[in-house]
Amino acid sequence: MRILVDMDGVISDFDGEFIKRWQERHPEIPVVPMEKRTFFYVKDSYSEELQPLVAEILLGPGFFRDMMPVEGAKEALFEMDKMGHEVFICTSPISAYRNCVLEKYEWVENYLGDAWVKRIILTRDKTLIKGDYLIDDKPVITGVERSPEWEQIVYDRPYNRDVNKKRLTWANWKDVLRF
Repeated sequence: MRILVDMDGVISDFDGEFIKRWQERHPEIPVVPMEKRTFFYVKDSYSEELQPLVAEILLGPGFFRDMMPVEGAKEALFEMDKMGHEVFICTSPISAYRNCVLEKYEWVENYLGDAWVKRIILTRDKTLIKGDYLIDDKPVITGVERSPEWEQIVYDRPYNRDVNKKRLTWANWKDVLRF
């Protein structure tokens, strides 16, 4: 079985890193807590005048490299691999990719090891990638292929709870994937 796993917000703590940096740089401006997020894109949770401050954090050096792993993600990936599944990290870079692309590779090398660097699939269109499952926090994945080969399993987040698809956390992944 081939399992594609998104990176930001699924195995690396995108929101935790954003909140930490926001509070360090803008302590006078309240951060939108994760449990109150209703939009997939973090910038959409902030007013138009605050969006340049959001972009400054997301585009800044170290943002993608310094994220902590999501609790249980690393162990789940290693266990899926040990069970004989083909596991790939299928991630999309942000459009202003200067720091993002390199730092995603550095993150994987640092937290998962050299062997996992070879399992990174970097793409703007996940519908073109072949797999059985795609574990992703984005509520709706669109692209060139209207019917991708994979079934999306939604990684549970407050902003995707209105989506009617199978969903998992790293605490229940075996039950959802029926391993």
